Amino acid sequence: MSETSPRLRAVLEGIPTYRPGKPAAAGCQVAYKLSSNENPYPPLPGVMEAVTEAACSFNRYPDMACSGLLSELSERFGVPSSDLAVGTGSVGVAQQLIQATSGPGDEVIYAWRSFEAYPIITQISGATSVQVPLTEGEVHDLDAMADAITDRTRLIFVCNPNNPTSTVVHREELERFLDRVPADVLVVLDEAYREFIRDVRVPDGVELYRRRPNVCVLRTFSKAYGLAGLRVGFAIAHEPVAAALRKTAVPFGVSQLAQEAAVASLRAEDELLGRVGSLVCERIRVVDTLRAQGWTVPETQANFLWLRLGERTVDFAAACEQAGVVVRPFPGEGVRVTIGEAEANDIFVKVAEGFRKAS
Repeated sequence: MSETSPRLRAVLEGIPTYRPGKPAAAGCQVAYKLSSNENPYPPLPGVMEAVTEAACSFNRYPDMACSGLLSELSERFGVPSSDLAVGTGSVGVAQQLIQATSGPGDEVIYAWRSFEAYPIITQISGATSVQVPLTEGEVHDLDAMADAITDRTRLIFVCNPNNPTSTVVHREELERFLDRVPADVLVVLDEAYREFIRDVRVPDGVELYRRRPNVCVLRTFSKAYGLAGLRVGFAIAHEPVAAALRKTAVPFGVSQLAQEAAVASLRAEDELLGRVGSLVCERIRVVDTLRAQGWTVPETQANFLWLRLGERTVDFAAACEQAGVVVRPFPGEGVRVTIGEAEANDIFVKVAEGFRKAS
């Protein structure tokens, strides 16, 4: 037998590994997972019934066009179905966007640190990442991002709120940034946590898309809607971009279960808003408690918060896990902590208090 291996693309070498939030440790008496920004609530009313019914026919392929879901999204957001595209979570749609716009020799701009999938999906396409450091306040430096645009720039991600630092950019600065972006460069407003925003100065990306042909908005059912395990997200973009997304989609990628669950979730908006409101109240309580303990916590408009701990990051995460809560460490930088059940949040703030006193 030949010892020669099949030739693979050289661009795949050195791609960073996506690290999902660590699950709760087995055997721990109390174990809460605050590492993946998941919704702690069960599926919304009507979702289990819709999924159960859909499961009876999963010997059949799903509706590849996602026509029922697109119709529901069209009505919900007041946009034509031709301006919509659905994919396997917003990260799946983000990868399709890069496939549609960027390849070898092209550049993709995004803040750093931001969503850790951006460098992965950029490198897979063969494009070059241009990472622009956040400001000292953990916010996108939009002026520096605009300065980084070259004739090779094809796509720019603006994660708002930013994952993992939870911070936002406001309407005036975002509009000013968009005015500087060339019309042939696609700006992707990644709004996976849009439902948790309470700052009225943060613009709704859908309103910006209506006036700007080079703006695309990403949304997901994984966070507020609690469908993380079913993998369904969507983009709102002008027809040429949306059409490109449909061309780059994996055939039958979004299961019928996911489609039906998403439709049922959209129809349970009153319950959704109540749950999100409860999580926002918990967010305020946790942040206020941490600040009273002496921590510096960036303003959060997501369902998580960020603590910059530097070299103490891994030790802090270990202390949390020992107490029964799992957080998401970024070694050498900080931890991202999901707002979960009140009981989990109570354990976390108690650990934070003890850790700060010990430090």
